[in-house]
Amino acid sequence: MTDDARREYHRPVHRPADTFDRRFGSTDPAEVSRAAHATASALLTRVRDEPEGEVVDRLVSFTDTHGIDTLAELWSHSPALSLPGALWRLYLLQLMVRRDARTAALLYERGRSALGTVDDVVAGAPTPAGPEELMALVDEILRGVFTGDFAVALERAASFCRVEAAGSLDLADDHDVAEPDRAAGFTTRALRLDTYAAELTACAGLWRRDSLT
Repeated sequence: MTDDARREYHRPVHRPADTFDRRFGSTDPAEVSRAAHATASALLTRVRDEPEGEVVDRLVSFTDTHGIDTLAELWSHSPALSLPGALWRLYLLQLMVRRDARTAALLYERGRSALGTVDDVVAGAPTPAGPEELMALVDEILRGVFTGDFAVALERAASFCRVEAAGSLDLADDHDVAEPDRAAGFTTRALRLDTYAAELTACAGLWRRDSLT
């Protein structure tokens, strides 16, 4: 990256959504980490201070328009228990549902029946929750990041992950004998979602202690 490019990147962000429109090509881990934390903090602070509807809409639908690559470049290498790490996981969760809402809905309904906890209530999905309802739910959770209680949004996302994970495990059991490869795929998905749930819950606790950076 040239000196001119670095100066351009580190200029103050005047429009919140512009944070995502900049590319960062450094391979220095320390510089990448600083950029990740700076962009996440600037974005969240500016939008939450002035939550304009059009800006929030752009952020909620960002991956529909731009894909996930820009976010991956900014945040994917961040620690799980950090502000950019939390935001990265929320966008990944939204993308997972949008890419295959039908499967997500199936897993959610199976998980709701199998789990037997308050997570379904905390996540806030309607009953029953079809593909359209789940896409609306993950958008609502992400919108809450910018316009509501950030910790609550993280906790809702964590509960959603736990319900989906339980559904994945339940479906894996169905295919364990006849389709072991498919069962393994659902088991892997369940483990990933369960990990996200634990990480997002921990991030919510850190946020409430003003320690999520």
